[in-house]
Amino acid sequence: MEERYQFSEIEKKWQKYWEENKTFRVTEDPSKKKYYDLEMFPYPSGKLHMGHVRNYSIADVIARFKTMQGYNVLHCIGFDSFGLPAENAAIKHNIPPAEWTWDNIHEMEAELRRLGFSYDWDREVQTCSPEYYKWMQWIFIQFYNKGLAYKKENLVNWCPSCQTVLANEQVVDGKCERCKTPVTKKSLSQWYLKITDYADRLLNNLDDLPGWPNKVKVMQKNWIGRSVGANVDFKIDGTDKTLTVFTTRADTLFGATYMVLAPEHPYVRELVQGTAYEKPVTDYIEECMKVSDIDRTSTTREKTGEFIGQYAINPVNGKKIPIWISDYVLISYGTGAIMAVPAHDQRDFEFAEKFGLDIIPVVDTDDPEIDVNHLTKAFAAEGTMIHSGQFDGMNNRDAIEKMIEWLEERGIGKKTVNYKLRDWLISRQRYWGTPIPMIYCDECGWVPEKEENLPVLLPTDVEFTGKGESPITTSATFTECTCPRCGRKARREVDTMDTFLDSSWYYLRYTDPKNDQEAFNKEKADYWMNVDQYIGGVEHAILHLLYARFFMMVLHDLGLTSQDEPFENLLTQGMVNKADENGVFKKMSKSVGNVVSPEEILKKYGADTARLFIMFAAPPEKELNWSDEGVEGSYRFLNRVWRLVYDYVETNGTEKKTVEIKTKEDKELNHILNRTIKKVTDDIDGRFAFNTAISSIMELVNHLYKVNGSDQVNSGLYGEAVSQVVVLLSPFAPHICEELWQSMGREGTLDHHPWPVCDEAALKLDTAEVIVQINGKLKHKLDVDAGLSREELAEAVKADPRVQELLDGANIVKTIAVPGKLVNFVVK
Repeated sequence: MEERYQFSEIEKKWQKYWEENKTFRVTEDPSKKKYYDLEMFPYPSGKLHMGHVRNYSIADVIARFKTMQGYNVLHCIGFDSFGLPAENAAIKHNIPPAEWTWDNIHEMEAELRRLGFSYDWDREVQTCSPEYYKWMQWIFIQFYNKGLAYKKENLVNWCPSCQTVLANEQVVDGKCERCKTPVTKKSLSQWYLKITDYADRLLNNLDDLPGWPNKVKVMQKNWIGRSVGANVDFKIDGTDKTLTVFTTRADTLFGATYMVLAPEHPYVRELVQGTAYEKPVTDYIEECMKVSDIDRTSTTREKTGEFIGQYAINPVNGKKIPIWISDYVLISYGTGAIMAVPAHDQRDFEFAEKFGLDIIPVVDTDDPEIDVNHLTKAFAAEGTMIHSGQFDGMNNRDAIEKMIEWLEERGIGKKTVNYKLRDWLISRQRYWGTPIPMIYCDECGWVPEKEENLPVLLPTDVEFTGKGESPITTSATFTECTCPRCGRKARREVDTMDTFLDSSWYYLRYTDPKNDQEAFNKEKADYWMNVDQYIGGVEHAILHLLYARFFMMVLHDLGLTSQDEPFENLLTQGMVNKADENGVFKKMSKSVGNVVSPEEILKKYGADTARLFIMFAAPPEKELNWSDEGVEGSYRFLNRVWRLVYDYVETNGTEKKTVEIKTKEDKELNHILNRTIKKVTDDIDGRFAFNTAISSIMELVNHLYKVNGSDQVNSGLYGEAVSQVVVLLSPFAPHICEELWQSMGREGTLDHHPWPVCDEAALKLDTAEVIVQINGKLKHKLDVDAGLSREELAEAVKADPRVQELLDGANIVKTIAVPGKLVNFVVK
């Protein structure tokens, strides 16, 4: 055995062994308990960052631990490889997106292998591969046939300079992030998925996911935003038009003093056409188109608006109230129209104050600091109804139901359940994504491509100029085709799919990645699903996790899966931070200049050190503050374990010795060993307290150094404890542990070695060391029977000759005894 820990050679050796022997390859085995361990797959940006290392290290510890416990573990990797960065790279570097993407995939594959993760590499998937996106297109067609995919006009962000559609993330301060031109809005025909059809199910199923963090479930509940209220009809005075608004507070209807429409509302231009209001309203609409939805709804933004010269009739009192437009109302939410109750809504209050509109309170309050007739700001409408006709004097909460009944009786309102959730816009006017497999025929309308013709391949004869709706429109071969239904000349859809679709079902493809006859085999999917443990950042709590749940429900309803939820348990790991130049910890970022490259750490310290530090530095769900000293400390500990094994092998050889437990020191070592086995097992299994698991292994190593060479410790027991250190440490630092296991002459390899089981009897010591204090100061230590009560312990310690000497002549005023720990004599 080498005296020094040569991590580079060791890690290459074992990575080669795992690859050549396909150590982590798995197949379905009904005779074994299965465990599906999955981390969110990466985008192939070209380099791993420390966030990746943390995420994948967490999953690998779990996978290796569960494998050693005897589970049939599915642990896979792939690449979420479509998306805009590849297209931007094509424009910038004049290379095809496929070339840029595949180069990055190969580079990241090599880095992942260098970290020694226990993936079944035979199951690797890449969403940009035609073998994958063929089935993405097939799934889309199933959605379409089920009535869950449709096309409609929608406003999008448009850069007039680049002549292209921009995602919200590409709009910075109202400008195109690429050319800094002010962004406008443009109406385009877009494809949607009807996720709203599943709103209630997505909401209700959250209660059946006890293994999910509550904060994630709350975020999804808020995003779905189920609210019970009423749709109320306001007639537009002098026209045959009606505006419908949704409100959860029907009790405040008498306080509605004006209405606000979204600037994009279809009635607006028609209502102002040919009037004195047409130009200012049109100019205001154009200004609104330059502002992002996020900025428009900011509570701190100054309220703006325009009166359109029209009035609505408040249905509860017949009063004419003015109709305004303002950018704080979005066409994408509700009906694009609101009734404004400024006395009880601060946003409405500020708007009414600015434009001199009526403010009428309709709920009185017992708060002595609020004068409802002289308001300086809006107040919560909780209390007794006022200024509300026959509803005056009622508690406002009781009045809500009564008011809805009153509206329904008169046909001017209806009890309604509303959702903040909107149908999923999945069209993208870009090249590097899954082509939407739809064809437009003048005779038949939109028709899906025949399934036997899938995949609809991305064309290669395209130009990447950064201008225009989509590079696909520049292809001479792609758009022209024949209608699958009637055979007439037709044209293909040139939009591609949102990449969130690709990541909404990849976990199912992992169960059957080579299948060229179907997206996945149901029996195989049913064996592996659900994912037992899913791991990823909390930033994906709403979109990815919600979309994946939606997909699983639809696929279940199509008869393709037996489960309707994809992820049984969810762990959201914290970010990796590093101090900036001012010593302030911030998320690692190139812009901040605080990035630590995994490649640097691997080169200097090795993969096992990187893995060990990132598991030891903080609990996985907490933020991790990077520490160079902490990395160095992890490296020193691995060297310490290496020397521990080296010294044992040099002294005792590789032959296993008989374990005997005779002396007090033997019993103590056996106790600490089994206590460590129990602690590490409990900490990994379900709790994921990896930092405390590693800490307990360190304590065991410290004790082994302490008793090394003692003639009071059985050499067979000592050797067993050293070998168990290697076993317990192996999920965290697999390369060094495999090498040490082999160096000790142990059979087989650790990857499928049985996980140790705690001997509960060893946890009960016959004796315990207690400390003796006098007035709180340590004076003596002695061994006593472990099971003594407080009273028995105090008497036993008093009987000790050395303690009697210490207490000679002292007046004991109080005795504090803690069984198994200490006795403190308070004396005068």
